[in-house]
Amino acid sequence: MTATELYTKGARIWLPDPELVWRGAELLQDYKGEPCTLRVQYEEAEAPSQISMHLHRKIERKDTESEIQVKDKTSLPHLRNPEILIGENDLTSLSYLNEPEVLYNLKVRFAERNIIYTYCGIVLVAINPYEQLDIYNNDIIQAYSGQDMGAMDPHIYAVAEEAYKRMSRFEQNQSIIVSGESGAGKTVSAKFAMRYFAMVGGSQAETQVEKKVLASNPIMEAIGNAKTTRNDNSSRFGKYIEISFNRSNEIVGAHMRTYLLEKSRVVYQTKDERNYHVFYQLCASAALPELKKFSLMGADKFFYTSQGKNISIDGVDDAEDYQSLKDAMKLLGFQEKDIAMIFQIFAGILHFGNVKINAKDGESSEMAEGQDQGCFVHPKDPSIGVACRLFGVDESQMRTWICNKKITTVGETLTKPLTKAQAMFAQDALSKFIYSKLFDWIVTQINKALHSQTKTHRFIGVLDIYGFETFQKNSFEQFCINYANEKLQQIFNMHVFKLEQEEYVKEAIEWSFIDYYDNQPCIDLIEAKLGILDLLDEECKVPNGSDSNWCQKLYGKHMKHSHFQKPKIGMDTFIINHFADQVTYTSAGFLDKNRDAVSEEHVNIMKASEFELVGELFVDLTEDTGKGRVQALQTGPRGSSKQMKKTVGSQFRESLTLLMETLNSTSPHYIRCIKPNDLKASFVFEPKRAVEQLRACGVLETIRISAAGFPSRWTYPEFFQRYRVLALSRDINRKDFKKSCTVVLPKLIQDVDKYRFGKTKIFFRAGQVAYLEKLRADKLRACGIMIQKHVRGWQMKNKYKRLRTAALGVQRYGRGKLARRYAQYLRETRAATTIQKHWRGYKTRRTFHSVQHAVVKIQAAVRGFFGRRAFQKRLYEYKTRVIQSRVRTFLARKQFQKVLYGIVKVQGHFRRRKAKEELRLLKIEARSMENIKNVNKGLENKIIQLQQQLDSRKKENQDVVEKQNSAIKALEAEKDRLLISSTEGQKASNRLAELENELRQLRAELERERGEKQDLVSEKEILRQKYEQDVGVLKAENSSMKEELDAANRKLQEQMKISATTGGNEKWEEQRRMLIAEMESERQHHQRLVKEHNRLLQRFENMQGEMQMLTSPTKGHKRTPSDISQLSMESVASSVSPDQKEEEEKDDQGYGTEKKKRQAPTPPTAAAMEKQMKEAKPSPLATDSIPEKEDAEKTLPPADIDVALILKLQRLVKSLEKERDTIRKKFEALEEQAKEGTGFGDSAFKSLKMQELENENDKLKREVAKLMESIAKTTNFNKGAKSTPAGKEFLDQFEAMTDELERRREECLQLRSLLAERSISTHAVAKQSYGGQDEMVNEDNELTMAYKSQRDIIRLLEQQLQKTEKELKSRTSEYEAELQDLRRENDKQNKLIQHSLSLTSEAKIEATMQHEITRLTSENLDLREKVDQQEEQIRKLKKMLKVYAKRLKEGEAAEIQAELEKEETKSVENVAHIRHRERNYMGMLEYKKEEETPVVKALILELKPKVATCLLPGLPAYLLFMCVRHTDFINDDEKVRSFLTSTINGIKKVVKKHHDDVERVTLWLANTCRFLHTLKQYSGEKQFQTENTPRQNEHCLRNFDLSEYRQVFSDLAVWIYQTLIKNMEATIQPSIVPAVLEHEAIAGLTGSKPSGLRGRSSSRAEDTPEYSLDSLMKSMNLFLRVLTQHAVDPELIKQIFRQVYYFLGASALNNLLLRKDMCNWSKGMQIRYNLSHMEQWLRDNKLQESGAGSSLEPIIQASQLLQARKTDSDVDSVCDMCSKLTVPQIVKILNLYTPVDEFEERVPISFIRKIQQKLKERESTDTSLLMDLKFSYSVTFPFNPSSIALETIEVPEQLNIAKLVVRC
Repeated sequence: MTATELYTKGARIWLPDPELVWRGAELLQDYKGEPCTLRVQYEEAEAPSQISMHLHRKIERKDTESEIQVKDKTSLPHLRNPEILIGENDLTSLSYLNEPEVLYNLKVRFAERNIIYTYCGIVLVAINPYEQLDIYNNDIIQAYSGQDMGAMDPHIYAVAEEAYKRMSRFEQNQSIIVSGESGAGKTVSAKFAMRYFAMVGGSQAETQVEKKVLASNPIMEAIGNAKTTRNDNSSRFGKYIEISFNRSNEIVGAHMRTYLLEKSRVVYQTKDERNYHVFYQLCASAALPELKKFSLMGADKFFYTSQGKNISIDGVDDAEDYQSLKDAMKLLGFQEKDIAMIFQIFAGILHFGNVKINAKDGESSEMAEGQDQGCFVHPKDPSIGVACRLFGVDESQMRTWICNKKITTVGETLTKPLTKAQAMFAQDALSKFIYSKLFDWIVTQINKALHSQTKTHRFIGVLDIYGFETFQKNSFEQFCINYANEKLQQIFNMHVFKLEQEEYVKEAIEWSFIDYYDNQPCIDLIEAKLGILDLLDEECKVPNGSDSNWCQKLYGKHMKHSHFQKPKIGMDTFIINHFADQVTYTSAGFLDKNRDAVSEEHVNIMKASEFELVGELFVDLTEDTGKGRVQALQTGPRGSSKQMKKTVGSQFRESLTLLMETLNSTSPHYIRCIKPNDLKASFVFEPKRAVEQLRACGVLETIRISAAGFPSRWTYPEFFQRYRVLALSRDINRKDFKKSCTVVLPKLIQDVDKYRFGKTKIFFRAGQVAYLEKLRADKLRACGIMIQKHVRGWQMKNKYKRLRTAALGVQRYGRGKLARRYAQYLRETRAATTIQKHWRGYKTRRTFHSVQHAVVKIQAAVRGFFGRRAFQKRLYEYKTRVIQSRVRTFLARKQFQKVLYGIVKVQGHFRRRKAKEELRLLKIEARSMENIKNVNKGLENKIIQLQQQLDSRKKENQDVVEKQNSAIKALEAEKDRLLISSTEGQKASNRLAELENELRQLRAELERERGEKQDLVSEKEILRQKYEQDVGVLKAENSSMKEELDAANRKLQEQMKISATTGGNEKWEEQRRMLIAEMESERQHHQRLVKEHNRLLQRFENMQGEMQMLTSPTKGHKRTPSDISQLSMESVASSVSPDQKEEEEKDDQGYGTEKKKRQAPTPPTAAAMEKQMKEAKPSPLATDSIPEKEDAEKTLPPADIDVALILKLQRLVKSLEKERDTIRKKFEALEEQAKEGTGFGDSAFKSLKMQELENENDKLKREVAKLMESIAKTTNFNKGAKSTPAGKEFLDQFEAMTDELERRREECLQLRSLLAERSISTHAVAKQSYGGQDEMVNEDNELTMAYKSQRDIIRLLEQQLQKTEKELKSRTSEYEAELQDLRRENDKQNKLIQHSLSLTSEAKIEATMQHEITRLTSENLDLREKVDQQEEQIRKLKKMLKVYAKRLKEGEAAEIQAELEKEETKSVENVAHIRHRERNYMGMLEYKKEEETPVVKALILELKPKVATCLLPGLPAYLLFMCVRHTDFINDDEKVRSFLTSTINGIKKVVKKHHDDVERVTLWLANTCRFLHTLKQYSGEKQFQTENTPRQNEHCLRNFDLSEYRQVFSDLAVWIYQTLIKNMEATIQPSIVPAVLEHEAIAGLTGSKPSGLRGRSSSRAEDTPEYSLDSLMKSMNLFLRVLTQHAVDPELIKQIFRQVYYFLGASALNNLLLRKDMCNWSKGMQIRYNLSHMEQWLRDNKLQESGAGSSLEPIIQASQLLQARKTDSDVDSVCDMCSKLTVPQIVKILNLYTPVDEFEERVPISFIRKIQQKLKERESTDTSLLMDLKFSYSVTFPFNPSSIALETIEVPEQLNIAKLVVRC
C-alpha cells in the first residue's frame, strides 16, 4: 500500500498554523492522486483559542472547515499517528516521524501529564517545568540504579545510569552533553547528573570526594550564574566537568574546564537582569562582622549591580546563599584568609565601579591649574579610596592612570590624557579583567581540591554549555556561542548517523546512504584559513583597525559563500546561515572584545598590590606572550609581533578544539533542555517557542535521520504477538516467530521497500506501523461486530424460545416426543455418518498405503538399476585408468633401463682405458731403482720405533698392576673400618640419658603435686567458710524479698478491688494498651539502635580491615587462620631445631606437657655417628688406613680401581643402617607413647606410677638385651682375637647403663614410700574434712573407676608393645637376610674387580672414567634433591611465620596455641574410649578453661549446615547452655563470662564471614533464638517455668542471673534476623520485576508496543541471567525449606516472610510507578494473576495468618486500579479501593495509564482532578511517591520452651568435641 492511499476520508492530518505552528484536522474527502483541492475539518480539541488561552493572548476562532491546495504528492500534509502511540516515552517509536508529531507528543506529555522527560532516540528532551518536582530524591536514585535505560520511564537518572554502566562494563569513557538556551534548565540537569554519580559512585573513603564534587556547584553558580530575562539562574559560561573513577568504579576526583565567561555582565546588565550572584550575596550579608571592613552597602547603591533595576529574585535568599557559598569553600579546602581575600576583591570591584569619572570642560572650578583637556576623578570621591584599599594598591597612581595613558615612541615616553569615554572604557576593562582572573583562580583552586592522588581509570564528563542564541542584536558573545554549537551539532549528527548505521549492519539488512545535514562548510567559514576568526585577528593587529573595516573585508572575501550573506540595509552587519537559523551579527565591538585589552599601567599597579592574591592574579601577564589574554590598549605605534597576545577568539577556538577531541574519544549522551514559555509559568507549553528550540538543538534532525531510514523496529515475538490477528492460522508457526512473520508480512504490505527483515527485528519505513495498526483495528472492529451479531442473535433467539415455550405450553409434551425422536434420528444418522467416515477413511488409507508401497518398490528398483549401471561405468573407467597407468609405467621403466644400460657401458669403456694408462705408468715407476731404496729406508725406521714403544708399554703395565694391587688392599681395609664404625653404642648412651631426664622429671612432678595438694586443702576450707557466710546472707535477703513481695501482692489486690468497685476497668485497659504501644515503640527503637550499632560496627571492621591491608608488611595472597592446612602445621612442627627443643624441654617437665606430647628426637644417622667418632677418638685402624690410602692415591692412578662400585656398596650399607635406625626410632616412639598414655596426672593414683616404672625398667632390660643381640649380629666388635676400640667403648657404655638402671630401681622404691605417705596424708585430710569418712574422698567410686581405666590402658599399651617387638624381630631377620645377600654380592664384585685387572690399560682407563662419571652424577643428583627439599622446607617455614605473625597481630594467640596443641596431639594414638555403665547425668558439659576456644570453634565456627541438619535441631544451643550450666554448677563467674563472650563473638564472626550464605545465617538465627529461649527456660523465673518438668526445674541456674546476657543475645538475634532479611532481599531482587510485572501467564493479553531507539540501545550485559515467576517461587521454597530444616520458630518464620513480602510488593510498586509501559489494563490483569500465585503460595504453606498477604495490598490495589473503570461515576469506588495507596501514587498511575488498543479509553483529565479532590478528604499525611524499601517491621521472639531434657542429650562424633568436653 502506497503512502498516498492513506489519504482517505476520515484520515487525520496536520496543517501548518501561524500561531499554533501545527493544527490537527481531518480529511472530508479522498485524495485521488492529481492536483486538487481537499476539504478538511479542524478538530475542536485543537482550536487555537482554547490552546492559547493560558498564554494570555486571544486568537480569533477559525472556521472548523477549510480547503487546502495539493499540487503534487510532496505537498500532501503530514499524517497523524494513532491514538495509542500518543504520549510515548520515545519519540522514535512513533510511526509517523515529523515535526508536528514531535511537538504534539511533547505537549501531551508535558502539559497534560506533567512529564518533563522524553526520549528522542539518543537524546533526552528535558522541558523546564518552572516548579519543584519530587522526582530527584534518593529513593528515585535507588530505583534507577542498575536498571536498563529502556526499562524505566525517561529521566536524567536513566541517562546517568546508562553512562555509568557503559563505563563500568565496557571500560569506555563517557560524556553527557547538556545544552539548551538560557532558562531551559541546563545547570539543574547537570547538577542532578553529578548528584547521581556522587550517590552511585560514592566510596567509603574519608575524603568524601563526591561531596566535594557537589560542593563545587554553589561556588560556580555564585561566580558564574546570573539572572537574565529568561532565567533566574542562568549560567553565563560553559563548563566541562570530568568526574574520575577508579577500577572499583568509585569517584576519586574531578576536574573542571570553563569556556567563554561573559565578562561584560560585570559592568553592564540590561533591564530586569542582574550581575553575578556573588555581588548580591555580599551586599545582602554586609552586616556580618567579617564583611564590615569591606564597606559594603545595598546592591541598589552600586553601579555594577543596579543597572537592571531589579536586584532581587523571587524565592531566593541571597544571605542564605552566602552562607552556603562559604560552607562549600570550606569543604573544598579554601583557607579562611583566601575566602576573605576573595570576597574583598569582589567588594573592591563593586567600589571600583562606583568611581565617577568627570570630563574636563575648562570651566570647572574643580580643575587644577595646568591640567589639559581630558577627564579626572573628584578628589572627594570615596569609592576610589575604598577600592584601592581593598585592592591594596596606591590610590594616587590609580587616580593618575585611570585618566591618562602612556605612549611609547622610539626615543621617548609620553603621557596623554584620556577622554571620559576612554577612561570609562579602561575602568570597565580593568573590572572585567580582575573578575575574569579571579574566576580562573577559583576554578584552579577547585580543581586542586578535587584532584586525587589515586590513579584515574575512567571518567564521565558532564558538559554544561550554552545553546544556540539569536537576539535582535547579536554581538561577539553570540557569535562564539553559535560557533561552539555548530561544532557540537556536527558531532551530534555524526553520532546519530553512526548509531543508525551500526544498527543496520548489526541486523544485516540492506540500506542506502542516509543524507543528513553537514555543517562543515559553516564551520570552515568561521575557523578555516582566512575565515571570519582569522580576518578578525588580522584586523586586531592593524594599527588603526576598526569594526567597519573588518566587516568590509568579510564582504569582499566571503560574499560567494553559501553560508554568508550581506544584509540589504546597513554596512556594519553580516548574516551567517547556521544549522538552526540565520543570525544577523552586528560588527560593533567585535575587535575590542576579541582583543580583551587592559591598560598595561593598570596591570603594573595591580601587580604591586600589598595583597599576595591580588598580585598573583596579575603575575607575569605582560611577560607571557603566548598564554596571557591581556594586551595593552592602543597607546601608540605597535611593536613587533612578539608583543601580541592571543586573542579571545583564537583561545576559544583552541579550547573548543580540545573539547571536541575529548568528546570524540568518549561515548556521548545528549540532554536537550527546552524552555516551554517566556513567562516562567509552570507546565505551560508554548508551541512556537518549543519548536524554535527543537530545531536549534538537533532533536528534529534526529527525527529526520531516523525517518529517512527505518524508524519503526519490532522484534519478531513482539510483532507476532501484536499482529497475529491479521494472520491466517495456516501461516502461523508458533515455534518459529521469524518464519511466521516472513510469511505474514508480505501479504499485508506488498511494497518490499517499506520493510526489512533483520536478524532479530523487523524494520519499517515511516507510516507502516500506523498502516498495520489501521489494519489491526479494522480486523478487531470486524471481529467485534461479528461477536456482537452472534451474541445479539443468541439473545433474541433465547427470548423467542422463552415466548414460544410460554405460548405453547400445552404442546410441550408432544413436541418433546417429536423432538426426542428427531434427536434419536440425528444421533443415529450421526453415528452412521461417523462409521461411514471411519470406514471410508480406512479404505482410502489402505489403498493409499498399497499404492505408496508399490511406488516405493518401483522407485527402489529403478534407482537400484540406475545406480548399478552408474557403478559399472565408474568401475570400468577406473580399471581402464589402472591398466593405462601400469602400461605407461612399464614403458617408461623399460626406456629408463635401456638408457641406463648404455650409460654404464660408456662409463666402463672410459674407466678401463684410464686404468690401463695408469697401470702402464706404475710399471714404469716400479722398475726404477731409486724408488726401491726409498721404500726400504722408511720401513727400517718404522720397525725401530715400534720396538721402542713395545718396551715402554710393558714397563708401564707392570707399574699399573702393582698400583692396582696396593689400591685393592687399601679399599679392603677401608671397608673393614666402615663396618666397624657402624656400631650402635652411641644410641644406647643416648637412651640412657633420656631415662635419667625422665627420672628427674618424675621427682619434680612429685614435689609439685605435693605442694598443690596442700594448697587445695587450705583453699577448700576457706571456700567452705565463705559459702556458709553467703548462704546466710542469701537466706536473709530471701526472707526480706518474700516479705516485700507479700506486701506488694496485698497492695495490688487492694487496688484491684478498689478499681473493680469504682468501675475503673476501662482506665486500666487504656493504660494497658498505652503500655503495650509504648513497649512496641521502645522495641522498634531498640531494634533500630541495634541495627545502627551493627552497621557502625561493620563500618569499623571494614575500616580496620582496610588499615590492616594498608599496614600489612606483605602483599599478595593472605591466608586466614581457617585456611592453614594440616601440612603447613606439620611442617612447622617438624621444622623445630634440636637446640630449640632442648631449650623448650628445660622449662617443660611433667606428664601431659609439651615434651611428653612431642615425639622422640630423631636418632643420628650412620654418617653422623661416623663423623662424631672421627672427631672424638679415631680408631688405630682408621688412622693407619688413612696414610695408606693417601700413599695409594699418590702412587696409583684412580683408573686401576672401580671406585664407583665400592662407593655404591658403601651407600647400600649406610641405607640399611638408616632403615635399622628408623625401626629403632619407631620402637622408642612407641615406648614414649606408652609412657605418656599412663601419665594422667590424677593425684589419687600416684601409687600406680610405681608399678608402671617397675614394668618399664623390666622392658628396658629386655630391650637392651635385644639391642645387644642385634648389634652383635650386624657388627663385629672383635677383629680377629683382638677387641676393637669401638667395641670396648660400647661395652663400657653398656655397663654404665646397667648401673644406672639399678640406681633408678632404688629411686622407684623411694617413690613408693613417698606415695604411701601421700595415702596417709589423704586419710588425714578425709579425717579432717569429712569427719574421718575415707569413702567421701572416693565419692561416686571415682578412684576405682580411674584405677580400672588405668589398668585397661596399661594392658592395651602392653599389647601394642608386644606387637611392636614382634614386628621388630621380623624386620631384623629380614635385614640380616639382606646383609647376607649383600655379602654375596660383595664377593661377586671382588671377582669382577680381579677380572678387570686383566684388561688392557686403555680399557681400564675407560671403565674407570665411566664409573667416576656415574658416581659424580649420582652424587650431584642426591645433593640437588637435598637442596630442593631444604628450599621447600624454608619456603613452608617462611609462609607459616607470616601467617602466625598476622594472626598474632589480630589477637589470635590463644587460637594459634590451641591449633598447635591439636596438631601435636595428632601424633599420639587416640586412647580407646571406655564405656561406662549407665549412670544418671545432670545435663552438663565440663570443659577446661584452656579448651574454651576449641569448643567454641568446633560448635560455632567450624559447624557446617549440612552437618547441623543431620543432628537434633538446636543442638549447638543446647550444648552451649550445658557448658554454661557447668560453670554455674562450679560457681565460676569469670569462666561463664568468658564463655558467653566467646560464644557471642563466635556467632558474630561466623555470621559476618558467611553473611551471604542463607543457610548458615539461618542456622545461627535458629540456634541463637533457641539459646535465648533456653536461658529463659532455665533461669529459675516463675513466668518461664510453667511448662517445665520437675527434672527441668532441677536444672535451672542456681548461682548466676544471666538476664543481662539475655538482652545481649536478643540484640544478637535481631542483628542476625536483619542480616538474613538483607540476604533474602538481595536474592529475590532480580526476580521481582520479571516475575510480578513482566511475566505473562495469561495468553492473549499481551499488548506490546514499539519501544523506540531507547529500547534497543541498552548497556545490558550479554550474559545476564533470565528470571521469571518460577525462579521467584523457587527462591521462596528454598527459604522455607532452609528455615524448616533448622527448626526456626514458626512465629519468627511468619515475621520473616511478612518482611520479604513487603519488600517484594514495594519493589514491584516502585518499578510500576516509573514504567509507563506497565500501566494498562492488560498488564493490570497479568500482575493480579501473578500476585495470586504468591498469595496461593502463602496458603499452601499455611502462612496466610502471618500478615505477609496484607503487605502486598499496595501492589494489589495498583493492579486493581489499572483494571477498574475510570469514569466520573467511579470516583468514590476507586478512592475506596485504593486505601493503601498514597495520593501521589494514585495520580501517578492514572497519569501513566496508556491504552494498548484503540478500544480502550484514556483516563480523562477531569477524572484525575476529581480523584485528587476526593483524596484530599483523607486524614493520611503521607505524600511520598515511592515506598520505602528500607522499612522493616519490628521483630519479636516469643518464648518457646523446649521439651527436651538436657540429661538425654549426647554429644555426637560429628562435632569433634568429645575430647574437649566431659558429659556429667
